Parts: sequence; structure tokens; C-alpha cells
Amino acid sequence: MLTMKTLSIIAVIGFLLLMFTCKGESQQTDPPQSVTVMVGEVVVLPCFLKPPKDASQMTVEWGRPDLKPRFVFVSLEGQEYTADQNEAYRGRSSMFPENLKNGDVSLKLSDVRISDNGRYRCYLPKEKKEYFVELVVGSVSSPGVSLSGLDVSSSGVMLDCSAAGWYPEPELFWLDGDGNIMSAGPAEKSPDPDGVYTVSSRVTVEKRNYNNFTCRVQQRDINQSRETHIHVPDGFFISQPDCNIFNIFAGILGLIIVIGAAAAFIWKWRQTETSKKKLKVKANEEEKQLMIKEKEKLSEKKSKLEEELKYRHEDQRIIDQLIGALMETSEELKNQRKQLSDQREKTEKMIDEDEKKFNTVINEESNQTENLVETRAQGYLKLKEIMTKSLEKMEKTKKDHQHVELMTEKLVEKTCKEVNRLKERKQEIEKNVEEIKKQLDEMKT
Repeated sequence: MLTMKTLSIIAVIGFLLLMFTCKGESQQTDPPQSVTVMVGEVVVLPCFLKPPKDASQMTVEWGRPDLKPRFVFVSLEGQEYTADQNEAYRGRSSMFPENLKNGDVSLKLSDVRISDNGRYRCYLPKEKKEYFVELVVGSVSSPGVSLSGLDVSSSGVMLDCSAAGWYPEPELFWLDGDGNIMSAGPAEKSPDPDGVYTVSSRVTVEKRNYNNFTCRVQQRDINQSRETHIHVPDGFFISQPDCNIFNIFAGILGLIIVIGAAAAFIWKWRQTETSKKKLKVKANEEEKQLMIKEKEKLSEKKSKLEEELKYRHEDQRIIDQLIGALMETSEELKNQRKQLSDQREKTEKMIDEDEKKFNTVINEESNQTENLVETRAQGYLKLKEIMTKSLEKMEKTKKDHQHVELMTEKLVEKTCKEVNRLKERKQEIEKNVEEIKKQLDEMKT
């Protein structure tokens, strides 16, 4: 009978074969859905069988074609299958087992990252159907606005705006108090290695009603925007003729700008340090999780090697027993062969002796006179008949002994060959045992 382990292996092989043989035959039943989520949040990627049917005994594959391995999460008859799962999603992806009977095969992603952005494929090999979900991951932060200096030529004030940690690529606008977009030239955008953007812009503003200005950063794909307002007092806008007053206010403005720049620098430094700490904590946590997973893998491999070593020792024991039994059988056959040989020689000797006696009787019969021949004819004939039958019987016994001796010789030869074959198998097992022990020793170090 098949063991549970064998059945599981057959099921997995069947799943893989079905997955590869059905590749290219699946049908996409619905247009891709789009789901938006922010970094760090939990998101559910929807996927429902149409019409609804029980999916608890089906194979469900969630994957990303651009990854290697591509598997994000695989459900094999309601059980999670992690052998080929992409490491980036281990421990963060799951399904809803209680909803499988209703045809709900949606995927849940926790602690969403920028790298999770992309197209996901929900595939059911048995149904030959696939559904696609486009996941758009966003990251935002509020912009910082500060006074950066005076524009003497226009008696205007220069304002700086900067925002970090945006994804996807954002847009930056300057708005006046009436909500109208101001001309400020293209914003500077610089992505980091992870593709997260920092955007900045400078604008020169002139005195107007209220002197209220807004820096807005937005991303249309994720429908997110952040804005910061600033009010510039009238005193900062000085006309050219009032030189003394201008110098005074210029000094005050310069002082305010220095203070503002210092405050902006401190704020930005704190933001950077906070981000670094968060990234460091996150990196340490991920490294810790990877170490735990590696340790679990090593422990699992060690257990398998120890189990394999146990089986090899058992094979050695069985082979030793077989070799011992065959050696005993071989010795018994050799003893039997010797006994048969002795009996055959004894039979041959008896045949020779009886033939001599028989020849003696015949000679005596031929040397007798006619009268004696007549009187003893019947006795000699009877004796001759008895001795002839005895010789025939002994000759048959001799041939039987020769046949049995030949068969015994063949059995001895066959037994020796089997012993040699088992000894070779034993040497192979001993080499395998040494290799397993070597691997276990390497794991200890």
C-alpha cells in the first residue's frame, strides 16, 4: 500500500506536471483589476471563481511572471505549499481557507513593500482559468517649505519646497492664494536605488493679496496628494527706493532665512535619521527572519540526513544478516557436496567389487564339467540375475549422486556470486554513510 508520504509526493508531482502542461492553455476570463495600497499596509488581491464553486480541493497558484521563482503563494488542496515559494513573500502571503468552498481564492499580502508593485496572476490549473490583478503600491510624505532668499531684481521672495519618500514618481505644483498654479519651472526629481523619489522646487513670489502660497505634491495613479502652506508677511517685499528700510528688512529676512534654513536642516536631518533607524530596524528584522529560516532549513536538512543515516545503518544490518546466512548456506552446501562425493566414490567401489564377483562366477561356470553345469545351472543363473540387477541399481544410484553433486556445485557457485554482490552493495552503503556523516559534521561546524 502507498504511504502518506508517497501520496503527497505524487500529488505534488501531479500539481507540477499539471501546471507545466497547462501552460499556455489557460483562459483569462476578466480584464485585470487594479488595487492601490500604501507601503506598510495590508491588502487583499481579489480572485473569485465564476460561477462560484468549491475550490478547497483544487490547486490555486498566485504568482508574478516577472519574479524567479514566480510563486507568491500556492494552495494545494487547501494546504499551503511552500517548496518553490519566492522568499520575498514567505510569511507575508496567505489565503482564506474558510472561503475556498465559496470559490473565494483571494490573496492577502501583509506589510506591503515598494517591491510588491506589479501584476499578479491567479491561476487554477484544473479550471484552466487565470485572473490578473495590478497592484499599485504608493508611498507619500508631506512637503517642507522654507524661505531661501530675496530676488533683488523683482523685490520678490524665493521659496523652497522639498518632499522625500514618494512612489510612484510624483508631480510638484506651486499655488497662489486663489488656488492658481504658479510658474516655477520643472521640479527636480531624484530616485534612490529602490526607486523612491525625492522631489524639490524653487519659486520666486511677488507681493500680492494675502501672500499665501501652497506647495502641493501629488501622484495621480494612487490618488494621493500632500500640501504645505506658507504665509509671507508684507514686510518681506521691499521696493527698490527704500534702501535703508530695505537693508533693515533684508537683514531681518536674512536672519529669518538662516533660522528657517537651520530649522529645515534640523527637520530634514531628523527625518533622515528616523528613516535610517526604521530602515536599520527593518533590515535587522529581515536579516533575523532570514537567519531563522536558514536555521530551520538547516535543521530540516539535518533531520533528513539523520533519518537517511538510520535507513542506511538498517540496510547494512540486513545485508550483514543476508551475507551471514548465505555464507552458512554455502558451507552447508559444500559439506553436502563432500558427502555426496564420498557416497559416489563408495558406490563406485561397491560396483567394482560386485563386477569382480560377477566375473568370478561367470569364470567358474565356464570351467565346470558338463555334469556340474547341469546340476548347478539353475543356481548360477539365479545368482547371475541377482548380481545383474544389483549392478544396475548401483549404477543408477551412482548417476543420481553425480546429478545431485552437480546441482549442489551450481548452488554453491550461485551463492558465492550473491554474497559478492551483497558485499559490493554493502561497500556502496558504507560510502553513502560516510558522506552523510561528513555532511552532518560540516553542519556542526
